[in-house]
Amino acid sequence: MFISNAYAQSAGAGADGGLMSFLPLVLMFVVLYFLMIRPQMKRQKEQKAMMEALAKNDEVVTSGGLLGKVTKVNESYVTIEVAEGTEIVVQKVAVTMLLPKGTIKAI
Repeated sequence: MFISNAYAQSAGAGADGGLMSFLPLVLMFVVLYFLMIRPQMKRQKEQKAMMEALAKNDEVVTSGGLLGKVTKVNESYVTIEVAEGTEIVVQKVAVTMLLPKGTIKAI
């Protein structure tokens, strides 16, 4: 005969074996939460607070790398002076960093 016999498993696996098989999955989720999800949520909260706190004469960097001074703040748009007499309008979400006062001197 070329086909081997198939036997049923014993009923001794019980609930403890099933619960113990989920333990590594639960531990992986806990580690994922503390290493990836929680820091990302913190960063998003800081970014939102920074965008809400934008005011006139703040010095900022946009996502495109432009440095400038805020001249007007709208609900969803910000006007930035990148050179003397040159202003651009960008979305608030494009502002990535708020610089300390006096960082940009030649505007």
